[in-house]
Amino acid sequence: MNLNRHLVFSLYTIYGILSKVMASKGKARGISGQYPLVQNVTVTEGGTANLTCRVEYNDNTSLQWSNPAQQTLFFGDKKALRDNRIELVHASWSELTISISDVTLSDEGMYTCSLFTMPVRTAKAYLTVLGVPEKPEIDGLTKPAMEGDYITLTCITQGSKPAADLRWFRNEKEVKGAKEVNASGKTFTVRSSLQLHVDRNDDGVAYTCRVDHVALAQAPQQATKVLEVHYAPRVEIIHSLAVPQEGQYLKLECVSKGNPSPDPVMWTKDGGELPDLDRMIVEGRELTFTSLNKTDNGTYRCEASNHLGTSSAEYVLYVYDPNALGQHSTDHALIGGVVAVVVFVTLCLIIVLGRYLARHKGTYLTNEAKGADDAPDADTAIINAEGNHAHAEEKKEYFI
Repeated sequence: MNLNRHLVFSLYTIYGILSKVMASKGKARGISGQYPLVQNVTVTEGGTANLTCRVEYNDNTSLQWSNPAQQTLFFGDKKALRDNRIELVHASWSELTISISDVTLSDEGMYTCSLFTMPVRTAKAYLTVLGVPEKPEIDGLTKPAMEGDYITLTCITQGSKPAADLRWFRNEKEVKGAKEVNASGKTFTVRSSLQLHVDRNDDGVAYTCRVDHVALAQAPQQATKVLEVHYAPRVEIIHSLAVPQEGQYLKLECVSKGNPSPDPVMWTKDGGELPDLDRMIVEGRELTFTSLNKTDNGTYRCEASNHLGTSSAEYVLYVYDPNALGQHSTDHALIGGVVAVVVFVTLCLIIVLGRYLARHKGTYLTNEAKGADDAPDADTAIINAEGNHAHAEEKKEYFI
């Protein structure tokens, strides 16, 4: 009997301990889980921002969203502020999500989610509103610009937040400009200047100013201006024949580049008018000879003008006789053959002379070695080597 009572008492004791442990765990879980969780939000001006507040564990406690001015927006699923842009997305014991449409820069700030426990627990989310930069404008372009002028192109964009970046392009190639940033309330006005020393190569070139900004990631804003440059003409003459011959057709083209276009051009021969307009046909910039003859020889001049200046080019025409040109070709071939023979003979002489000098140098070195014992220098060594035997005979007869 006593054993049964002791067993029952032990079971009640274990049950009480387990109950206290479970209660303490549940209490700890409630305390740690009853904290609201939020995230910062970034939205483009004019867009829609969703603010979400979540609780991992909630014992039927209400959630509330309030704006930077501490005005209540929603308390649970009950709307507290009369603003048609603010709407309820989702409301439950574990989540409260609201949306703000048509966001403006004044909506930016710290939003607070509150969980009404004892004490009240809060979490703050910062709403960042990106100011969209306006389409850029390019100023300072004079039409037309004159070759040699100095001009400054200025690109301006307003309303960006944060400050936008401006980039210049000459056709497709990026060029560097000077940037200036000024604050205008919550937004920024950005300027970029590009200085140019204009020449004829800038005529027809497109200068583009592009706005780069996080709010324009998909479609950057840009403006383009095409530069028109006026410059004096430059002239050159292009001829269709390298060696004009009698009876041939010849065309001279006066290529003139200038802006405004130097049209028409004027052709002259030897400082005067063209003499034979029946065979010399002028069409626009071209002078055509239908059938060349010796009387066409001379200096032909093409002249082009616009309001900025005048330019000219000359072509000296000499008409060859086809028969004489063939004879000249034969003479040239003969002369070329003679020159080739002379070059060949010269090379042979150089080779023979080289071989002779090489053999003479070998004999010189051998004789030098023979008389080098008693000789003070190379020449004396050779003389001694050649006369050594004769002197020996003379000395022998002298002593006998």
